[in-house]
Amino acid sequence: MSMPKAAAEAEILRLSELIEYHRKKYYLDDAPEISDADFDKLLEDLIRLEEKFPELKKPDSPSTRVGGYVAERFEKVTHTVPLKSLNDVFSFEELENYISKTNDALSKKAAYTVEYKIDGLSVSLEYRDGIFVRGATRGDGVTGEDITHNLKTVRSIPLKLTENIPYLCVRGEVYMPKKAFAALNAKRDEEGLTPFANPRNAAAGSVRQLDSRVAASRKLEIFVFNIQDSQGAKELTSHAQSLDYLASLGFSVSPTYRTFTEFEDIRSEIERFGKERPSLEFDIDGAVIKLDSFADREAVGELPHAPKWAAAFKYPPDEKKTKLISIEVNVGRTGVITPYAVLEPVNLAGSTVSRATLHNIDYIREKDVRAGDYVFVHKAGDIIPEVEKVSLDDRDPNSVPFSMPERCPSCGEHIIREEGEAAYRCVNPECPAQLTRGLEHFVSRDAMDIDGCGEAQVAQLVATGLVKSAADLYELQAEQLETLDRMGKKSAKKLVDGIEASKSRGLARLLYALGIRHVGKQTAAGIAEHFGSLEAIISACGNPEEFEKIDDIGSVIAKSICDYFSLEGSLHLCRRLEENGVVTTAQKSTATDILGGKTFVITGTLPGLKREEAAEIIKKNGGKVSSSVSGATDFLLCGSDPGSKLAKAQKLGVTVIGIDELRNMIENI
Repeated sequence: MSMPKAAAEAEILRLSELIEYHRKKYYLDDAPEISDADFDKLLEDLIRLEEKFPELKKPDSPSTRVGGYVAERFEKVTHTVPLKSLNDVFSFEELENYISKTNDALSKKAAYTVEYKIDGLSVSLEYRDGIFVRGATRGDGVTGEDITHNLKTVRSIPLKLTENIPYLCVRGEVYMPKKAFAALNAKRDEEGLTPFANPRNAAAGSVRQLDSRVAASRKLEIFVFNIQDSQGAKELTSHAQSLDYLASLGFSVSPTYRTFTEFEDIRSEIERFGKERPSLEFDIDGAVIKLDSFADREAVGELPHAPKWAAAFKYPPDEKKTKLISIEVNVGRTGVITPYAVLEPVNLAGSTVSRATLHNIDYIREKDVRAGDYVFVHKAGDIIPEVEKVSLDDRDPNSVPFSMPERCPSCGEHIIREEGEAAYRCVNPECPAQLTRGLEHFVSRDAMDIDGCGEAQVAQLVATGLVKSAADLYELQAEQLETLDRMGKKSAKKLVDGIEASKSRGLARLLYALGIRHVGKQTAAGIAEHFGSLEAIISACGNPEEFEKIDDIGSVIAKSICDYFSLEGSLHLCRRLEENGVVTTAQKSTATDILGGKTFVITGTLPGLKREEAAEIIKKNGGKVSSSVSGATDFLLCGSDPGSKLAKAQKLGVTVIGIDELRNMIENI
């Protein structure tokens, strides 16, 4: 069903406003009303509509956050106001001297604002008439690089301010959240790539990508902390006041900033930050202490490289010395052999650490790590235990350099190191270690989504020999499963039903489930849409260029796909999956726009229909499904035994319907 242009324009506006509303609820209010998946769905709907009506896409559209722009090079940018660095202090004695000198210069006891020192990358953001027009790196403080295309992908950066200020330039710190950093390095380890040393390096590398899609995938965030220049903005007299104002414009600012006049209070605040540091969602390496009054700042002045009105208190690195007992290796689901250190237990950043990653053989050689060494260990991003350096003074003169094993510790087959890769890899498709981790991926939510089959169940199925490949899952009988630990008749039936339901997930989900190197969900969906069937994909593997015709697939991914389907083991697995009833063709879209623009929430037990099935029906007919009731909800689909969502819907005036009413809204259901 085609949509008139006027209706499309109205819907684009509605979606844009709704996305911005939820962005603010998440980043500014810390009170999200919808899940990340629901937010992404809103964005997908907007992108799809803008693709149909490209003339309606605006420069400040939220769709620019997904990336897609590829720069040939970075243009130089001269900052309107220099982005100066800060003078560092490394002890409370130094800090007290700094505050005393500043107070003496002002002839009074001044007020100082204390906030987190975010360990990230400093950038400038420029707005004209309230619209984000340019972002740049700090560079040398005077000249930076234009990275607008990448900064538009950072969701916490507002593309449009709440006020149409003629001109505004602000400074902020782009960072990578700890969870995103851990996930990124885990992925790089799995792919045999060199890991990032810390979140700051990861953030810096991400914002300097020529392809903005790479930056978009890195889940960067920002805290804005200073107004550099403005025309037509509100007149302000203090730093704390400016942070409040920046927040009102839509910027994400430091979660905590308080003002003190007494040194002991400042010291206590910095110590509090230090205690909180391990539990924060982002990395900090200290605290920033600034004169709060702009008049006081003007009075004390600035140095050529740094202001006199601010200082950065730097925490010492949190690292501990311990003995490295041995170097062991682990086998990942793609066969990557990852070395790790077995340590004498040591308390580090609030937890006991007995293992630390060593990433790959190049990392071990660079740091010359050996079994029996005393090593300094820290937590990269305050999350991942990592060997930082070796205490050479404590080294046993009889120690020997580490060598990677010649054979896989799981299956005993020879391991290889492909040219240009950091990782060693086991290429045996029947390797038990790969089997367990591969099955965990195969049954996961984003893959075949087999209900009732988690890590514990997979481990049992492999250990008992019931499952030796993914295809074996589809030959399991309930009677076989009932013999497993903690698997009664009810659980066994649930698992068998879940396996049966997974057969119809479609080609895209199957491709992702197979665990082909470099093939994520988006790439799998593109391949499925392009070829339409597994048979067609396999037939095309003799010509890698066929895959490069698909968006976002280059020679590396194309080769990886062709290599996978060149293996007899892979072909045998695919044949067995198809013989066991797994759908190997792309799902045909039956989507309509009957429920277009309508948001549903589902609660209670629906007669004759699972919630997931009802959600699919709504989505196929243009509607959206959210996990929580809000002012943006159009309908609450309510079954028996509803929870608190019904009361909230009634309070907000949301229309409550049953399954029969939903059917009446949709043609040919």
